[in-house]
Order: sequence, then structure tokens, then C-alpha cells
Amino acid sequence: SINKTTMKLAISVALVGSASAWSTLTMKAQTPNSRRDILQKGAAIATAIAAPAAANAYAVPDLNYPFEALEPYIDAPTMKIHHDKHHATYVANINKATEGKDEVDILELQLNALEAGPAVRNNGGGHYNHAFFWDEMSPPDEAKKTKPSAELEAAIDKAFGSFDEMKAQFEARAAPGALFGSGWVWICASSDGLKLVGTPNQDNPLMKGVADEVMYPILGLDVWEHAYYLKYQNRRPEYVSNWWNVVNWDKVSENYAYVTEKKAGVPVRG
Repeated sequence: SINKTTMKLAISVALVGSASAWSTLTMKAQTPNSRRDILQKGAAIATAIAAPAAANAYAVPDLNYPFEALEPYIDAPTMKIHHDKHHATYVANINKATEGKDEVDILELQLNALEAGPAVRNNGGGHYNHAFFWDEMSPPDEAKKTKPSAELEAAIDKAFGSFDEMKAQFEARAAPGALFGSGWVWICASSDGLKLVGTPNQDNPLMKGVADEVMYPILGLDVWEHAYYLKYQNRRPEYVSNWWNVVNWDKVSENYAYVTEKKAGVPVRG
């Protein structure tokens, strides 16, 4: 984080300054070589302390709204625990799994996540999915003013018949009987228009091998119990139907425009 980086840099500067001061005080007693050694050791220590600031490649992005902003549809305690605890755990674990390796953008990490193994698949997927999820939502008063773009609306009509039919199919796919246990439900851009996809655990359609082809999510819903249990308990269908009230269709439209133009996944913060 910026604060940690600033602190480490300050410590580095202080150490370098201390080394310089010490060399001045002892100048008469030290030979040129020993003074040089002191300065070099001080600089080396400062570098060693400052270096880890870049080690944690991934971070939990701040929400674009307060925890309580999605009330009454998603409660503040759930949002806080979900963001500060669950998402943070995925980030800590993916940083641990990739420690000492070349830094790769979290979006790029998705494609070969299955080959990379469970740590990258579960935690890299968990980080990407949650970062994607936070940014597609907004407070209900704002969300209700948004709507699908003309291009997205046409794509929805072509794939599902209508906007309402898309929502009905989405809710059916998110039902416990259709997606058993934990997972996500997505609307994705594919080679054949929009597709409705359900994935288990923290998998997503960007991962090669999860679906018949790699697809690009434009909308996704977390149906893990931690996303809704405090408010809805076992009533997942109620959570899903209420969730539409906080979907920011302007953002979803931006996602659709991006993936259709770039033929790539949506970049996320963090």
C-alpha cells in the first residue's frame, strides 16, 4: 500500500542518513576504506528494507461506495466482512502463492489458472471475481437510473429473447438446485453472442478449461453463502432477485463494449 511504501522509504532515508552521520563522527578514527564500508552497508540495509514494498503484487481495492450503500438489498455487515475478510484472504493467499515470481496482472493470471494449480486457481480467481463484483454495483438510488446500452440491449434480446427473460434465466441458474454449493453466475460474451454460465467455487469463464471456450464476463454474481447469509440465511433466491436493485447497468454496458472491442477480459482494480 502507499502508506507502507512511504514508511519503508522514510526508514530507508533515515538509515542512509544515520550511516552518513556515523561516518562523519568517526572520520578521524576510520580509514577511507572503513568509511566506505559503513556507507555501503547502510545503503544495502536501506535497499533491503525498501524492496519488499513491491513484493505484494495484488491488493484489495477500496469500494467505490460505503459498506452500507447497498442497503437494504445487501447489508453493511455482510459487505464489510465480505470485502475486508473474505476478499482480503484471497489476496493474501495469491500474494503468497506468487511470491518470488514475476509479477503478472490478475487478469492475465486467469487464463492458465487451472494449470497453475489450486492456490492460483482458487485465490487468483477469488481476487479477480470479487474485484469485478464490487465495481458492477452501486447504491440503489443510482443503480435505478442506469440501463443497458442499445448495443447490450440488442445482444440480450438476441441471446435471451428479452431483458426480463434474461433475468429469469439468470435467477434460475443461480438457484441452489442449479448451482449446488458455492460459486458464481455470469453473463459472458462468447464467440456466439451472450451466454449464461455458472461456475463452481472461484472459477470463472476466463479460465481455460472451465467452459467449452474462454469467455469474457460482463456481469457476475457471487452466490457463496458468505455473500448473503447474514441477511438472507438459506433464502438464496431472494438474495438473487433483490440483487438486481444494485446492478449498475452503465458499468455492465461499459464491460460489454470493452470485451467486444478488445476480445479480452475486463481489467479490475487491485
